Amino acid sequence: MQKMNGSKILVEALKREGVEVIFGYPGGMAIPIFDALYGVKEIRVVLTRHEQAAVHMADGYARTTGKVGVVLVTSGPGATNTVTGIATANFDSSPIVCISGQVPTSMIGNDAFQEADVTGITNPITKHNYLVHDVKDLARTVKNSFLLAKTGRPGAIVLDLPKDVLLKEYHFEYDFEANIRGYKPHLEGNMGQLEKIAKLIENSKKPIMIVGGGAVISNSAEEINRLMETSSIPAVATLMGLGVVRYDSPLFLGMLGMHGTVGANKAIQSADLIIALGTRFEDRALSNFDKFAPNAKIIHVDIDSSSINKNKHVDIPVVGDLKIILKKMLPLLQKQERAEWTDYIKEVKKLAHFVPRDQKRLTAIEVFESVNKCVPDDTILVTDVGQHQMWAALYYKFQAPRTQITSGGFGTMGFGFPAAIGAKIANPDRPVLCIVGDGGFQMNIQELATAVIERVPLVVLIMNNGFLGMVRQWQELFNEKRYSSTCLLDCEFDNRSCEGNPEVCDAYLPDFVKVAEAYRSFGKRVFKKEELDDVLKEAFSGKRDRPYIIDVMTEREENVWPMVPSGKSLDEVLNGGNL
Repeated sequence: MQKMNGSKILVEALKREGVEVIFGYPGGMAIPIFDALYGVKEIRVVLTRHEQAAVHMADGYARTTGKVGVVLVTSGPGATNTVTGIATANFDSSPIVCISGQVPTSMIGNDAFQEADVTGITNPITKHNYLVHDVKDLARTVKNSFLLAKTGRPGAIVLDLPKDVLLKEYHFEYDFEANIRGYKPHLEGNMGQLEKIAKLIENSKKPIMIVGGGAVISNSAEEINRLMETSSIPAVATLMGLGVVRYDSPLFLGMLGMHGTVGANKAIQSADLIIALGTRFEDRALSNFDKFAPNAKIIHVDIDSSSINKNKHVDIPVVGDLKIILKKMLPLLQKQERAEWTDYIKEVKKLAHFVPRDQKRLTAIEVFESVNKCVPDDTILVTDVGQHQMWAALYYKFQAPRTQITSGGFGTMGFGFPAAIGAKIANPDRPVLCIVGDGGFQMNIQELATAVIERVPLVVLIMNNGFLGMVRQWQELFNEKRYSSTCLLDCEFDNRSCEGNPEVCDAYLPDFVKVAEAYRSFGKRVFKKEELDDVLKEAFSGKRDRPYIIDVMTEREENVWPMVPSGKSLDEVLNGGNL
């Protein structure tokens, strides 16, 4: 066995885990690790401009590939800057390992320079975390970290490494099995429960599936589509489950929930059987837990036992890997036709949500008409958080899993752009489109430097309305149009009140085209739909080695419809301002 210092043991262990890319930012306590990575050809180190963005990049990398994304930062502020990204990844079950340097073990707890209790800070927002006290434990801890990150319900792992551990020498060994006491994810499901489910499906007149993010993570799209076809069961998706069922499937009704389609929400409320697959039953999907699907029995399949019966009582729980369970269950089902129910589904699918078109600037539906027409079919779509995120969920034609990347559970503004960089680095031969708002884009706009230097040719479409749009929408509907701290433009009035006429403000703050050019990237501004068609075609044609920024001037006070107000049932839908 070769003897080497802790930093080299770490790098060798990462190589054995198949790590190809690390997203990071150096600092004093992490210098030994970056030194050990110097000249290592097997691992690409992407230098970001902020640690939060590094985690989002690793997250985007992980979500599009299913591989573990890796982050490397220094102690103190370097580590604490990762907190939002770690919470974002963990909430959405994205497998990442965040490695942070730490002050030497003898100085921990002494308020040393750039010291922070990283494991204490991140304990509530990780699947697990480690503070390694002895170099002898380092290799095993790395192996256990990767096992935890990618198995069971995937999640975020923090690995905190004191500098003295990184400098001490020990024999490197990695030919052993990972072994975590008490950790044994249940994968198979209970056969008795599956037989009960098959009977319920057989006897149900109005069954419907809810497809969640767990269906993407478990790679269950093929089995779910077979279940739909075999048993004539329609499906809706949570935000995180979009793409598992093709948008044009006749039995697919789109997204359910607060901003779900009218058809999806009506079908859920009319069903007599809910088959929930890999979803947490979270509040934005169910709205009012007590009034959700009042006439339905509920089946819930999830690998995380803590998610079952947490928000909604279910009749048949099944804990296990969704793909394995569906493979075992499908042979138990007979071919079924449900003519009356499928006819009803076709009718409610036609119910439109309010779509204004006679406004002063481009509307959301016009933007997505252009996107759907001009963007290549194999595009990975990454969104930030806000109105544009919901419009993408409603209007974009998702065709496959792992093509919709967004922050669902934590709702992190600033996620979209760096996550898109990570997605493009992971998938260099596939087009990547990042759709962001002008608010969220500015939260990690500095990563334009990373994308240019790393030669990452993604396309960024900014839906620029000069507002924090989703908060403004709530202020319009529920706060009598008092736009408190949501306008992003430079107002001409001393009292900072546009008095309901925001068109008087400067439309370019900042000028994103000039910002793109300042970063040696490409930028164009668009006012009309015909211009957007042409610019999108140009952006996705030819060979480029840097981002293409499209600043689309959209309607300033457009709202996302439909909308179920907080606490209401899925029946109580606002659609263009009317119940």
